[in-house]
Amino acid sequence: MNDAARNELASRFGEIASEAGKVIMAIYSPTLKVESKKDSSPVTEADAAAERVILERLKSVIPDVPVVAEESFDAKANDSAPARFILVDPLDGTREFITGSHEFTVNIALVENNKPVVGCVYAPALNQMYIAGASAWRSEVRPGDALPKRDAMQKLTTEAYPADGLRAMASKSHLDPETEALLKTLKVGTFKAAGSSLKFCVLAQGEGDVYPRLAPTMEWDTAAGHAVLTAAGGCVIGRDGSPFRYGKAGFRNDGFVAWGRDPIS
Repeated sequence: MNDAARNELASRFGEIASEAGKVIMAIYSPTLKVESKKDSSPVTEADAAAERVILERLKSVIPDVPVVAEESFDAKANDSAPARFILVDPLDGTREFITGSHEFTVNIALVENNKPVVGCVYAPALNQMYIAGASAWRSEVRPGDALPKRDAMQKLTTEAYPADGLRAMASKSHLDPETEALLKTLKVGTFKAAGSSLKFCVLAQGEGDVYPRLAPTMEWDTAAGHAVLTAAGGCVIGRDGSPFRYGKAGFRNDGFVAWGRDPIS
């Protein structure tokens, strides 16, 4: 896929995410019904409703490309990945959604040859849209609204690391001891917690430098944010320092560190 096609698909993913965001915000309520999955993680009717919208729209936008989506994922039926597939998290940051925080997102990404090459991260409660193809862009988009043309959006570029210490990001809901220990080994000047895949986007827009997450995640949690960050000039590496890959067994992630520029060893 050439750069122009990637950029156009990024905009289409953004349109789909905006539609899903409208569905999510219609359900967003203090009286929201919450259930638990088999792994005890929370799920709401908004997760399923948004996923239905996304899957239906993807059929017309990019047909014949397999989709791996969080709520309809079957580990037994989806143990291996093709060379080209889509990852969908219809509501990343469900805990934030449940508690009334605005830091939840819709994530859509296209993976080719183990790399996320197109991505969209949309925070409907914040009206913040991030899309990425060959480059990355940000814009204010209300749920259900159309995206502006890319040349009217803010083009994202990561920032050089500050001399007085890194600006570190971490999860609001999942800051594990191993990640805390890693942060202590880095020269951190400031620390900020945030929910969902927005942490990747903070780095992409030059407002953070490093985001470590050594606890397990799923590929749909990270692919869209990864695409945005890399298109803006950053990178994501695995525990062994190699580029972070997708299409792993069960679509499970081990630990990773996202960097605004080149990794610091």
